[in-house]
Amino acid sequence: MTAPDAPSTAGPLRRAGLALIRALKAVAWWFNSILGGNDYARYVQHQRLHHPGCAIPSERDYWRDRHAAADKNPSNRCC
Repeated sequence: MTAPDAPSTAGPLRRAGLALIRALKAVAWWFNSILGGNDYARYVQHQRLHHPGCAIPSERDYWRDRHAAADKNPSNRCC
């Protein structure tokens, strides 16, 4: 007994599903970028590239300092 062949629409459906997954990942990346999810990684990369001898704060310290600076200077935020 042989296995039934895949329906002829399997190829296009698979491509559409993969395209949908790529689109959802792109939207998730976009929202993460807007909300600052990549900021610490960019900060660390900048520090290593431009200030190699300086100590890099932990992610917790980075966010604490960033929020403290935003509280001191609220002109750069909407609310």
